[in-house]
Amino acid sequence: MEYFLTEQQKTIKALARRIAEERVLPVRAELDEKEEFPWAIMKDLADADLFRIFVPEQYDGLGGGSLDLCLVVEELSRVCSAIAVSYAATALGAYAILLYGNEDQKKKYLPQIAGGKISAFGLTESTAGSDAGNIKTTAQKTPEGYIINGTKQFITNGGEAEIYTVIALTDKTRGARGASAFIVEKGVEGFTFGKKEKKMGIRASSTRELVFRNCLVPAESIINKEGMGFIVVMKVLDYSRPGIGAQALGISQGALEAAVDYTRQRIQFGQPLISLPVVAQKLADMAIKTEAARALVYSVAKAIDSGQKNFTEESAMAKVFASDMAMQVTTDAVQVCGGAGYMRDYPVEKMMRDAKITQIYEGSNEVLRNVIGIELRKRKGRRE
Repeated sequence: MEYFLTEQQKTIKALARRIAEERVLPVRAELDEKEEFPWAIMKDLADADLFRIFVPEQYDGLGGGSLDLCLVVEELSRVCSAIAVSYAATALGAYAILLYGNEDQKKKYLPQIAGGKISAFGLTESTAGSDAGNIKTTAQKTPEGYIINGTKQFITNGGEAEIYTVIALTDKTRGARGASAFIVEKGVEGFTFGKKEKKMGIRASSTRELVFRNCLVPAESIINKEGMGFIVVMKVLDYSRPGIGAQALGISQGALEAAVDYTRQRIQFGQPLISLPVVAQKLADMAIKTEAARALVYSVAKAIDSGQKNFTEESAMAKVFASDMAMQVTTDAVQVCGGAGYMRDYPVEKMMRDAKITQIYEGSNEVLRNVIGIELRKRKGRRE
């Protein structure tokens, strides 16, 4: 799938792979065990200018697109998806500013993110997961600005990020149409952090509550205008879902490589395990699924970069297919590695745990299949 990558994209991919192998691989097991946020790795990524990838050149970025970002996420996920999602969630937090922010907001925040400041996206609540329109956090307008009250749950990079995009209701009577998006900086009075979640997978990433208690933010913190919050959410997720597909793809690639390496070395019945037809066929299926996911993720990212206006359906497909595939491939990787695959000494156990979340966050696959179905219904009559 490298035949349509530019020379710059090939360089980006190689750089991300080198950092993953040289800096991430030696510490991934320790970070997973300690559930420790990878600050040293984040600095390495910033020093390598990888946070500039998704930021336009006029804001100190490199002007890359969705495919450039997916390439980095894939290569990092091949070794450790927890580190990859900590990086990718910064792009998620930046997308709202990039797509809907005014010029002052872009000039203030995008150069900071390009330089390596961590960002986050605050949408999910205890009552609003797949039902994103059911948020309860409010933002009351006052002469001094907006007063935010409420709690956000399961926020990637929560507590570690310095720049947050937060969705809150400015008009509770209008439901989802009364939601607005705000930029909130870490350290603002009334903005604190609650429970840090202990997770099955991606344990080196931080997942934490955001707590707002009479948190006053200036009026200029609103992104676009009141009532635009739900539109911001939907478009941001359209842009970010191929990145989850790339995360799942990287996990699958890493699991496939680990399984091949193990079965080459493991001797059973007097021959390498990979020589047994049943094992070779399972590995072949894993490779086919991984390459199919790569083709879909890359093509969707490429379509986004080409300027395609509506890509809700394609974005959802990339995320659903790649994440379901990653769950299958990592499960098969554990199976072909046998008892060793179940042990923490081997990476496929971690990869299987990490793969599961890709089927859940940024739209569960069940909900996204409904989204795809709705988009398919809209096609009716196009060829009539």
